[in-house]
Amino acid sequence: QNTANTKANILITGETGVGKSAIAKAIHNMSSRANGPFIEVNCAVLHENLIESELFGYEKGAFTGAASGGKIGKIELANHGTLFLDEIGEMPLYLQAKLLRVLSERKIDRIGSNSNSLIDVDVRIIAATNRNLEEMIERKEFREDLYYRLNVVPLHLPPLRERAGDIPVLVQYFLGKYDKILEKDIRGVSTLVLEKLMEYCWPGNVRELENCVEYMMTFEKSNVISMDVLPEKINGLKSE
Repeated sequence: QNTANTKANILITGETGVGKSAIAKAIHNMSSRANGPFIEVNCAVLHENLIESELFGYEKGAFTGAASGGKIGKIELANHGTLFLDEIGEMPLYLQAKLLRVLSERKIDRIGSNSNSLIDVDVRIIAATNRNLEEMIERKEFREDLYYRLNVVPLHLPPLRERAGDIPVLVQYFLGKYDKILEKDIRGVSTLVLEKLMEYCWPGNVRELENCVEYMMTFEKSNVISMDVLPEKINGLKSE
């Protein structure tokens, strides 16, 4: 709650699958910007040639293949809300410089616009990464000035194997989620299944747990998850 109520930018760190996106959305929903948009961009899945136009948008005729009417970028779409930049460590250096300018001046320029047509933006940025940005800074792969702009409020999410006490709560949440999606009425898991889930090391973290719950619910015929549907690798406690 305290993190949500600040206006500062936030950097969430942690292994892949620990739930960084879910935490970012929760922070937005608890903040004063909750009524504004929550726009998510995964820097790792966009091709280097596309990420600039996705973030900043472009004017009509800015480049070959550009939409005839131009395009509003994700930063502009997040105006008065939150922009979540997942896998920020994958952002190219030249774009890091443009993002730093946005954070400093609170203005953006679309691709193909002239310097007189800057657009004012009011955006809170939450960034996330599974990489060590400080090591990247030493290798000149990440801008130190951008790092300090983003890392005003650092938030580290431990891997699921270090917070087994969260597993019962997460399982119950995913049961409720997939009851609706799968049109089931599964109320809980057996004591033995829960013990096995809490003993497993979860290399894929929360994402792997969610996939596991969905799998078990798909094949469970009763209203309680039983050992019959527990994946063999978890029953045998193998992480591979």
